[in-house]
Amino acid sequence: MSDTSEAEPVGSGGGRVRRAVFRLVMAALILLLAGRTYQETAVALARSDGSLHTAAASVTELTSHTVSGYSGGGQAGGSGTYFTHTEYTVRLALGEGQKRVDKVADQVGHDLWEGKRVVLGLWHGRVVEIDGQDVWPGWHFGTLDVTLIVLTPLTTAYLISLAVSAAAFLAGRAGRVRVSRDDRFGPCALGAAVGMAALLALLVDAAFGNILAYWPAVPVCAGTAVALARLSAVIRRLRRLGRLAAEGTPAGTGSASARA
Repeated sequence: MSDTSEAEPVGSGGGRVRRAVFRLVMAALILLLAGRTYQETAVALARSDGSLHTAAASVTELTSHTVSGYSGGGQAGGSGTYFTHTEYTVRLALGEGQKRVDKVADQVGHDLWEGKRVVLGLWHGRVVEIDGQDVWPGWHFGTLDVTLIVLTPLTTAYLISLAVSAAAFLAGRAGRVRVSRDDRFGPCALGAAVGMAALLALLVDAAFGNILAYWPAVPVCAGTAVALARLSAVIRRLRRLGRLAAEGTPAGTGSASARA
């Protein structure tokens, strides 16, 4: 008995620690994803409505390098289309100091030269445009963006489950209906499936060059809406069963009524 009683708190404590670490990691991922989504959406809106801050600058250094590779793999390991293009790194001097812009596309960089005066479009001090041409990288294959993109299915499902749990808790407080974990599973699973379908559609659309600045919000909103609609139906069923039980209706009749 002593061995069992001692083992249980250790296991329970370890489980609590793992859950706490998982929640902290998820909170960090969600904050990073929310920050990047806000950043990209704000930049896109500022560019579309012309609200970028403008500043005069001069090009102090212009370097180029060639990027090449295959656009996709084929049979036998890589007979995709071979591409090669030039990218530029631009250093700019303006009143508030030096700015550096990496991975400037060839169609923008070939119009620049050292000493040229240009007009910058800035968003919170970051260079978004040079002479009206877009130099903002947007969602790209950097370490942070790749990590967030790969983990988007996990963060999407987690956010949907949080929304369902919060709605179930509020329903319990307001209507005195206890929504168990088993009752929440169906709405969470359905919402996650819808979120994954929306995410897949976005990935297919992105393959054709159509990338929404706010794309992470789409699967979360779609999945949450479906999950909450399903949860609402579950709550109505539980309330109906509760009323039948209070009225003394036999369990078999109540179940048949609920199924009907």
